[in-house]
Amino acid sequence: MADFQGLVLSLPTRNSAMRMRVWRALRDTGCAVLRDGVYLLPPEAPGVAVLSRLESGIRSAGGSATVVGITLKSPEELARARALFDRSADYGRLVKAFAAAGSLATLGPRRAQTALRKLEREFERLGAIDFYPGQAKRQALEALGKLRQRYREAYGSGEPNASRKRVKALDHARYRGRVWTTRKDLWVDRIASAWLIKRFIDPQARFAWFDRPSARPRDAIGFDFDGAHFTHAGNRVTFEVLLSSFGLEGDPGLAALGAAVHFLDAGGIPVPDAKGLETMLRGAKEKARGDDQLLAEAMRLLDHFYSGHSTRRS
Repeated sequence: MADFQGLVLSLPTRNSAMRMRVWRALRDTGCAVLRDGVYLLPPEAPGVAVLSRLESGIRSAGGSATVVGITLKSPEELARARALFDRSADYGRLVKAFAAAGSLATLGPRRAQTALRKLEREFERLGAIDFYPGQAKRQALEALGKLRQRYREAYGSGEPNASRKRVKALDHARYRGRVWTTRKDLWVDRIASAWLIKRFIDPQARFAWFDRPSARPRDAIGFDFDGAHFTHAGNRVTFEVLLSSFGLEGDPGLAALGAAVHFLDAGGIPVPDAKGLETMLRGAKEKARGDDQLLAEAMRLLDHFYSGHSTRRS
């Protein structure tokens, strides 16, 4: 197998639109420049199929292009070629942007969220073309985690502190036909936890939302707030605590959803499906008139997410 896929090209000088399209495609796929007119990608890179499409398009426009496999002669040559893909400087600029955005609390919730989402997308785009990740990516991920934490501190609306209690295995039968309660203005962890309760723990569950802990219903089972029966524990978010408490961790679909919920609620290692899930839930939240309607719509979305992952592994 070749060490790299290469595109050797010569573009028509008068077709500026073609030159710009090719340049953007090469940039977006993360190609490295070996020398003028010769571009490299690792054969396992997600965008490697783009090289063949560019070859065809360039030839159709009157230029010349050939996709070739490139095998290097020595470990030293291979190391030099890999160094062409070093993204350290790009991560450095991104870390500076994270630091410059540190004053999220002064922006207000909507502008702060927009700023954070933009920086998260930049990190994801860079990560997608970082074929040989190293310390620079880890530092950038840590800096992004700190920025997310500052956002949660400013706009977290009472996000619970992690409990030190040990998570215990529980009997489903003791939690059937109950009222379950959590904070109003539901978001990812609370939405997913309510879905999990209804689908896997207590099919007859009823839900009550409160705006302050003192107003929560008596005898209701609380989740995702300080002092609740089920809340963050150690590094686990509430959804993951519920999975562990009721012996549901072995379900692949639930594990996939748990990873996405953890990333969206607490940060950490990016999860490919997380952003799509967040986008769908955000759309549901924008349309919903209150938490009951939001949960009803989210139940369907999370059913599809779970079914998709369960089918994928069957």
